[in-house]
Amino acid sequence: MARATQFTLSHENLPGMLASIAKVLGNEKVNVLSCLTMTSGTTGTTYLVVDNVEKAKKALANARLTYTEADVLRLELPNTPGALARFAGKLAQEEINITLGYQTCTKGSRKATIVLAVSDLDKAATIR
Repeated sequence: MARATQFTLSHENLPGMLASIAKVLGNEKVNVLSCLTMTSGTTGTTYLVVDNVEKAKKALANARLTYTEADVLRLELPNTPGALARFAGKLAQEEINITLGYQTCTKGSRKATIVLAVSDLDKAATIR
């Protein structure tokens, strides 16, 4: 199981915010591996996992975009019915709480990628 750094950016809820953030990273050749954007009222929150944490930090700082960092679990699951239920069930059996999760895959692919913020990352990282 892979640990990853997740960036959390708080921003205004305006058209083009995600495009602006992605452009800042793209201009520095930082690839976004996972992304979740949510809004509520006038504010938005974007969660990102990228391929180069240090370059992302520099790019975000240079663009004066404020962010926080957190360690998360980023892993691949089989792209089959019930795979997420099985893995989440194993976390529950170990009393590990999932506080945030997002997953994506391409139809027909064999694997899905999931990002989970959990209450005990060290323990979660050992679960298969």
